Parts: sequence; C-alpha cells; structure tokens
Amino acid sequence: MIDGMALIDAHVHVPLLGTLKPAWLRWARDFGPAGLLQDVWDAGGRPRPARLDELFAAQGVDVALLFCEYSPKATGVQAFDDLLPIVEHNPSRFRPVANVNPHLHFPLADEVRRQLGLGAAALKLHPVHGGFRCDDAALYRAYHLLEERGVPLVVHCGTSSFPGSANENADPRHLIPVVRDFPGLNVVLAHGGRGWWYDAAAFLALSHESVWLELSGLPPKRLPEYYARFDLVRLARRWIFGTDWPGVPGVAANARAVAGLVPDEVAAAVLAGNARKVYAGLPPAFPDERRPPLPG
Repeated sequence: MIDGMALIDAHVHVPLLGTLKPAWLRWARDFGPAGLLQDVWDAGGRPRPARLDELFAAQGVDVALLFCEYSPKATGVQAFDDLLPIVEHNPSRFRPVANVNPHLHFPLADEVRRQLGLGAAALKLHPVHGGFRCDDAALYRAYHLLEERGVPLVVHCGTSSFPGSANENADPRHLIPVVRDFPGLNVVLAHGGRGWWYDAAAFLALSHESVWLELSGLPPKRLPEYYARFDLVRLARRWIFGTDWPGVPGVAANARAVAGLVPDEVAAAVLAGNARKVYAGLPPAFPDERRPPLPG
C-alpha cells in the first residue's frame, strides 16, 4: 500500500540479462536507479527473487505483473518460464503475464493456453518489437481463448526507440476490428498511445467499456499535456497504473504523482481498483474495490 491505497504495478520487466540485446541493458541503466542491475540481478544475470520482493515491498507495491517478450529482432527474448521462480518466491506479490509472437509460436493458441495454465494474469502482445499487427487473423484464436476465459489482452501502444522496432504497428486503429469482434475481451493499451497516438488511444478507451489505458513509460507530470483534448478526471477512470520497471526512477514516486492529478476515489481506481477488475486472478483487497466501475 501507499498512502492508504493499494498499489499494483501492471508493467514490470525482470528478464534474464543474458538473453537480451545490449540496447535493453542501456535502457535499464539510463532510465532506472543507478546500480539497480547489480543490486537485483546476480553475477550470472539472473534476477534475485528475494531482493526483488524486498524492493517492491519497500515501494509499497502489493502486486507486480511481470512481463516477458519474444522479440529477437528488437530487444531479444524474455521467456515466460524464466518468470516462474520469482512468482514461486512470493505468489501473492508477483503474477506473470503471457507473451507470444506469431512469427515464432505455432500453434499460437496452444502456447497461450500453456502460459495461462501456468498462472498468467493476461496476454501481452508487442507488435512493435515482434514485427506484426494485432489485427492479424493468426491471432484470432488466441483472442477467442482470452475472451472465453475472462483474461485481458495487453498491447504495446506507443513508439519504441529500440533498434529493429516497427513503430507503425503500434497504431491503435489496428485494434478496432479486435475490439469490435471480441466485445467481451478487455484490451489494455500499454503506454497509452505514447508518441503519435494519445488522442486515438484515449478516444478508444472512452468509447469502449472494454478498452483501458495503461500508463507505463509516461511521466506523470506530462499526462495533462498528453491528454489535453480530454477531461482528465473522466479519462483517468480508464487508467491503469504501471511503470515499465526497471526503466523508471521509482515506483512510489510515480504512483504519488499520478494520484495527485485526480480525486482520491479515482486515484484508488487507477492505482489498483481498475487492475483488479481487468486482470485475471487478482482478488479485491478492500471492500471498496468491489464497487462497480465509476461512470464514464
């Protein structure tokens, strides 16, 4: 908890360092706290679950959703199964998020099913690093599976500076047929349209009850600027807090900055309540988080 509110960081990366491209390591060193890689990862490049647990507890994080990524053209491979030792160390704080790449996984739905069976709280797709579009028919069986099981889809929706990125694939317009064809599927736009698509991402979130904006990688103080065309409090009811850790100076500082932009009841939803409604297997921590979503 932080300042009396539950806190869920819905966007965290804790890969094996040896499986990544050098650009990922530079990103973590440039944007994260000094010495973090040496603190949390051992000499062999493996994350230390106990230290990671300590660090997130100190930042007030009740639950951290751990991402993986199969993007050999851009950042490298962050395998889903590499997350499991961290989850096993403290399953009440850590939950894994599935990932697939249609260029690498076939049958794709079978791999999604396998990762869901190992406890994944969502499926994250990275069209920018993976080199595909999310309206590709090859993904539709996976979407059907997610909708059937009540598991959300998280999509990277924003520009990326990593070499090999296909930024044109981040356009949220590619998700319009997905939202239309799978009305029971919650779709989370990670990075909230960062770069060229803030307006389009916000419009999708306000016009579809199943679409959410996740704030990872966005400096909180600039959110009013990024979403200047919209009523910020109304839009914030569609926000989900996330940091893109380790590429962030501090989780608690970001959480407090986001909370300071909106009334307390909206802040509670942004920091944890909305995530508990959307992601699979995150039970409500407090009675007031069981309330229906705030009206849009």
